[in-house]
Amino acid sequence: MKKFTKIFLSTAIMASMALSACACAAGGGESGASGDLIRVGIINNDPNESGYRTANDNDMKATFTAENGYEAQFAYSLKNDEQIAAAQNFIQDEVDYLLISAAGTSGWDSVLQDAQNAGVKVILFDRTIDADESLYEASIVSDMAQEGETAVTWLESQGLEEYNIIHIQGVMGSSAQIGRTGALDEMVAANDNWNLVTQQTAEWNAETAQQIVQAVIDSGEDFNVIYAENDDMARGAVQALDKANISHGVDGDVIIMGFDCNQWALEELLAGNWNYDGQCNPFQASYIDNIIRNGASQKVVIMEERGFDATTITQEDVDNFGI
Repeated sequence: MKKFTKIFLSTAIMASMALSACACAAGGGESGASGDLIRVGIINNDPNESGYRTANDNDMKATFTAENGYEAQFAYSLKNDEQIAAAQNFIQDEVDYLLISAAGTSGWDSVLQDAQNAGVKVILFDRTIDADESLYEASIVSDMAQEGETAVTWLESQGLEEYNIIHIQGVMGSSAQIGRTGALDEMVAANDNWNLVTQQTAEWNAETAQQIVQAVIDSGEDFNVIYAENDDMARGAVQALDKANISHGVDGDVIIMGFDCNQWALEELLAGNWNYDGQCNPFQASYIDNIIRNGASQKVVIMEERGFDATTITQEDVDNFGI
């Protein structure tokens, strides 16, 4: 696990995890229908979606192993209906736990009720959903709305006379998109000098983001901010700027903002090529493991996160917080 994940685990959780590890080694802890192993069905977004998602998937695979007492099955999709179908299959397969990072926030009530009726416990990770809390054990998530608010507050602090923003959104309807978009929309609505030059989804894809920015460049419209809802889309946007010889980053003509804190993205900040990156902590597997072993002490666990400014970031930050 990355260093910063260890920093954010409370002393109580760390102690609890240590006790659970001892119990497991001694033959204690919860066991699944298969006897010795706890059976989990893990539903996640495409691991190739971004560096964040790759790190998240690798964290899950490193934790939910036979050596740690698990039999894990994985299903991946960026589409809600496909994820829900996978959840139904896992329920029919009689897993003990469903671990879900939902592609979209709505439409989950029926399948979660089916899981509850079948005695399958549900733990949400990474993303929230719109469902009654009684239908899942716990939710280990980032506060996406707070991520957006932190980023927009930072952007406001830059004191531009006019904000002409290219807003590149993630997959529409995902909690990350909703949270990171919401704060910006509110600021634009409340201030006459904040303008959206364009607001389009690139669905987390760098190439699509590059095309969106290139289209704005070709149109001749003025812009001075690119607010991209993940690092890969920010990178694609910058490729379009570089192709057009438009300066960006510290002392450049265009402010570059991303999210997720990939190590390579933080290195762009350190070099002054980008201006801001919002952290999204992908390492949730240890929290989930602790809940399975010891039960949930709270319904919602919020990952601790922060934003990074190119003018203050250090090499130590890159080493400790980059994913």
